[in-house]
Amino acid sequence: MQDGSGGLSAYELERLENIRQNQAFLSSMKIFQAAEDLKQSKPSQRGLPRSKAAVSEVLPSRRSLRLQHKIPETSSLPPEPRGVLTYDYSQPCKKPSGPLPMEPANMEEGSKLPPELLNLCSEVSVKEEKVELNLKEYRSALKNMRITEGRVAKVVKHRIFSAAFHPCTSSLLMATGDKWGHVGLWNIGGGWGDDGVLLFEPHSRPVGCMAFSRTNPAHLLSLSYDGSLRCMDIEKACFDDVYVSENDLKSFDFLTPDCATLVIGDWCGQVAIVDRRTPGNSYESLHTMDTKTIRCVNVHPLHRQYFAVAENRVVGIYDSRCLKKTKSQAVSQLLGHSLSISSAYFSPSTGNRVLTSCMDNTIRIYDSSALTTKVPLLTSIRHDMHTGRWLSKLSAVWDPKREDCFVVGSMARPRRVDVFHESGQLQHSFGNQDHLSTVLSVTAFHPTRNALLGGNNSGRLHVFAE
Repeated sequence: MQDGSGGLSAYELERLENIRQNQAFLSSMKIFQAAEDLKQSKPSQRGLPRSKAAVSEVLPSRRSLRLQHKIPETSSLPPEPRGVLTYDYSQPCKKPSGPLPMEPANMEEGSKLPPELLNLCSEVSVKEEKVELNLKEYRSALKNMRITEGRVAKVVKHRIFSAAFHPCTSSLLMATGDKWGHVGLWNIGGGWGDDGVLLFEPHSRPVGCMAFSRTNPAHLLSLSYDGSLRCMDIEKACFDDVYVSENDLKSFDFLTPDCATLVIGDWCGQVAIVDRRTPGNSYESLHTMDTKTIRCVNVHPLHRQYFAVAENRVVGIYDSRCLKKTKSQAVSQLLGHSLSISSAYFSPSTGNRVLTSCMDNTIRIYDSSALTTKVPLLTSIRHDMHTGRWLSKLSAVWDPKREDCFVVGSMARPRRVDVFHESGQLQHSFGNQDHLSTVLSVTAFHPTRNALLGGNNSGRLHVFAE
């Protein structure tokens, strides 16, 4: 029976009311908005093209012999295999030692490097008077940094392990290394390669650390877990051997201001001192530290004989003049970490602070202005550092333009990158609904410009800049 409400029955009116209430509930939970966000956040198509999935062979469907009314050919099991079983992990072979030509893998065979690249890498930066911003001005500068569609690109094929800005100022040129030994160069707005991306293959395993030489910016040094450290020399168009080890290498830093001498840490707890001017690809001296593995080495910016080593649960500061072959004694120690330490970095100008990242979900800042036996702790900041096995570990790194602020990726949603003051105060969070939808594990500030990069698990770089 129908009432006077538009000819609808009581049942139909009740059903419409239920629909209205359900939609109001979903709107209050922002379900529709979340669905729209998922539709909008598509990965950037700039940079390297996506690899096409291999077309699987179509095989005939399997049917049991019983259903086919057939008798099995044999009823006995095959014999058990004898001897030692070997497994093929399908990992790339180690690259041969010696210089490797810089042949872009994403260009036609025989293609030469674009001459604009050498001009850009050889650019002499004009030294301007350094203007020290207060925190309010610094926060304002961070807020003016934006990400756009043109500032996101796939630069390497696989998960990013390391990245660095080139010091040139006329353009934003970046380098990054991935899980399987690729090194990519990306010039935003560049006219070469794939949207300004050039891809190289100098290593065969993760490129865990890289840095441009401060004295010759046409040199990019890259270190890999495959036991090799190479120098990309753009003038010679080759990757030169610097150091080769039987152990997996983890981290390096320049021990001298001319960037000729390096300190290199490996996964077996050894530190090698390497002089690039010495012929060959071996070390000057090798020192076994009192630890199982070394995750990071970093040199003091002023007193360059000192370098910090992130060991298992302790950061030790060592004097390179007093190293022994085994169990060298640390000048100072940074204590208080309850789990493994991912990284430890001196503050960029004075070295009066040491910034550490630890898997106990804590970022710590220590006062290293006086290298006493035990360096005092200044600040502890709670931060989720558990990325899981499929993402690169988070590491807090200093802004090279300041002594008191640093950047670190975040596991929080919506995805973002956080900048903190050494006091623990959050200065700014970089995020964007349209162009940032993944965790940026690897982060770095430009040495002079207001620009920040972040690398993710799919080989993409995201850049925030003015």
